[in-house]
Amino acid sequence: MTTVGWAARRLGIYTVPVPVRVLRIGAASEPGRTDLATAFRRFGKRLLVSGTFQNIAAAVVHRALRFIYWSNRKSADSDDLVKAVEGKLPVIIALWHGQQLLTQFVYPDNNSVAALVSRSRDAEINARVLKLSGVTVIRGSGGRERAQTARKGGVGALKGMADALADGKNIVMIADISKGAPRQSGEGIVALAKLSGRPIIPMALATSRYHIVEKSWDKTTINLPFGEVCLKLGPPISVPRDTSDAELEEYRQRVTDELNSVTEKAYRAVRNGA
Repeated sequence: MTTVGWAARRLGIYTVPVPVRVLRIGAASEPGRTDLATAFRRFGKRLLVSGTFQNIAAAVVHRALRFIYWSNRKSADSDDLVKAVEGKLPVIIALWHGQQLLTQFVYPDNNSVAALVSRSRDAEINARVLKLSGVTVIRGSGGRERAQTARKGGVGALKGMADALADGKNIVMIADISKGAPRQSGEGIVALAKLSGRPIIPMALATSRYHIVEKSWDKTTINLPFGEVCLKLGPPISVPRDTSDAELEEYRQRVTDELNSVTEKAYRAVRNGA
């Protein structure tokens, strides 16, 4: 197995800021109403895959998120991302699922940033939102099994991220695996760090006003305007190219611990400052 193929098995998925779901209208007992419900469902599915609808939805979401970010005053406890990565570029920025909505507005030059986004249909609007912020989008997903990884484009996604890092772009990647264990890093991000030789920077961004979607698997946090925002960064985590599988598990746990630490620090800062 090639190094890329080995590492691609461990890839996580960069999920996207705003999940889009088709409205499901329950079937009624009367045939006429059943036909109407079916027609509405089909219309909804066609609407969601419409390029025009996706462009409009992405523009609305992008402007709303940008307004929310800039309407929050910056916490005095916020870390400076530019200073933190100085002399270390390019880097792999690690985030948790459900905590990434506003991070696209943190870096001053998104032309130097690329992000992994799922190839699923639901992720299309989210990919367009990132593109509106100037972020380069790499499509693909990683599975736990080799066949699943190949089917979802994991090998191509890993190569795309490695190539982007080689070209000097910073990679933004969600550390935990979609629909897996929340707040537990997968091996994908440490595999990319090993393959590329670039350091991982744990990142968390919190606002003092927010709403948690309790029914979501990752407890997605919807940031709200007119509060305080804080960015916290962890120390760089470098994974040597000769790291063994057993040692890779230690780095995976380190990413988990550092991300949980900076997330707790970010929320503590905005709670104390609110």
